[in-house]
Amino acid sequence: MLADEIKKITSEVSTDEATLNKYSEDYSIFKVMPQAVVSPKNKEEVKALVRFASEKKKKGKNVSLTARSAGTDMSGGPLGESIIVEFTKYFNHIREIGADYSVVEPGVYYRDFEKKISERGLLYPPYPASKDLCAIGGIVNNNSGGEKTLKYGKTEDYVEGLEMILADGEEYYLKPLAGAELKKQLAEKSFLGEIYRKLFKLIEDNYEIIKAAKPKVSKNSAGYYLWNVYPPAQAGDKKTFDITKLIVGSQGTLGLVTAAKLRLIKKQKYSRLIVVFSKSLQPVPDIVKTILPFKPESIESYDDKTLQLAVRFLPALLKLMKGSAFKMFFKFLPEVGMILRGGIPKMIILISISSDDEEELEKEAGKIKAALEPFPVQVRVVTDPAEAESFWTIRRQSFNLLHSNAKGMYAAPFIDDLVIDPKHMPEFLPAVNAILDKYKDKLIYTIAGHPGNGNFHIIPLVNLKDEATRALIPAITKEVTDLVLKYGGSITAEHNDGLIRTPYLKDMYGEKIVSLFAEVKKIFDPQNIFNPGKKVGADLAYAKAHLKRG
Repeated sequence: MLADEIKKITSEVSTDEATLNKYSEDYSIFKVMPQAVVSPKNKEEVKALVRFASEKKKKGKNVSLTARSAGTDMSGGPLGESIIVEFTKYFNHIREIGADYSVVEPGVYYRDFEKKISERGLLYPPYPASKDLCAIGGIVNNNSGGEKTLKYGKTEDYVEGLEMILADGEEYYLKPLAGAELKKQLAEKSFLGEIYRKLFKLIEDNYEIIKAAKPKVSKNSAGYYLWNVYPPAQAGDKKTFDITKLIVGSQGTLGLVTAAKLRLIKKQKYSRLIVVFSKSLQPVPDIVKTILPFKPESIESYDDKTLQLAVRFLPALLKLMKGSAFKMFFKFLPEVGMILRGGIPKMIILISISSDDEEELEKEAGKIKAALEPFPVQVRVVTDPAEAESFWTIRRQSFNLLHSNAKGMYAAPFIDDLVIDPKHMPEFLPAVNAILDKYKDKLIYTIAGHPGNGNFHIIPLVNLKDEATRALIPAITKEVTDLVLKYGGSITAEHNDGLIRTPYLKDMYGEKIVSLFAEVKKIFDPQNIFNPGKKVGADLAYAKAHLKRG
């Protein structure tokens, strides 16, 4: 038995039905039953697991390792048929917090991390909307972004170094290298040295096609980020070779991250939320264009269906809000009143600004409000943190509300993370609606997201027990994918590829780039030990066969 053999490495092995069922699912539409769930206690046990998997592979056994932290992934990324390596139980330490950085393990929940760094006046800006649920391992391996990405960038911009166990079962510290350090690494006779040499040659030999393949949108989580290994500002002379840029967003397919050094910034003292209620989607692109010069921290949005959902599940929503539920209910009443009067907006836009100078912040909020006066919208400047929290909770918790409360239906994230240039929104959003509305007898859907980046999260609500509905999922995915690519976008801005989008990477990048992705996987993981079937080697038939049944 596989479990008996693993127990020689670590005693924390579970094969009972309840545990396997729990780890067979994430927040995606898939269910993949593993053989065992392992919670390694230390790095030596992780190394031993990798060596164990390698030996089994050499003997022709189908053994693999799939890393998992909080399990909030929406793409099927942390699902596998062999061994799930669970990090939240023991790899859950914040090792160090410095003046502008932190060293943190993959099993640390972001909510705990946020609390600790906030006590020191620090902020990790690219936290995702699932910040109360997710963990650092998923943030790094998915290249997460969120409401502050518009101003501050994504995870790839904040990883300064990674501790990682590679396919040889040894741990390495990966960081940007230049000059003599890079030359030394390229000459080193070791497993890592060989990775550097092969990767360096792959990029050198294909540099122009790799540069051309970079998606022309503000954020992207599709594929391996070969174009980021040389920082764009230095692309001409290629001074810095940053292998961490390839590991970020790789979904655990290249090795197992055991710690990350993350850059932090100073948290500003004051913030304001400007809420815009628009009865039409038509002015949204021009609103975004008008607001961008003010350099807001975020421009977020959610649609009328999301607001209706919030009202429908108001008791559950109040539990998710911070502070007194009674107080939050009265803060929410204006939105309830709006809906009851029939004045429900088609889109709610949240504009966040911050500053260390409160007077300056008030002036800036006034300027933004004035700039929006020509538009047919209602605008409210929110000064009460509790009221602001009510709007943010609706935005952040919309998927969680669907996931937890929709009886007989399932929140199915299969077209959930589209990104295009914001200038295309007037044509793009109605086209997406037209595709989905063709299937309105089989699904309802909500739209939320980041209009400042042209990034939208579309969550259909479907009955996965219905065979006709299940058959529609690949067809709708292909239609929407083709539309995104028609507008030069990316099929995933933040949520990554996993089981759901890896089969469509060839549509997005073409045969040559996908073949380079396969070479990258082989360079790092020649035996295909780490999280197979994600990023490369995908099978659409496999994905279809592992759809949940509700």
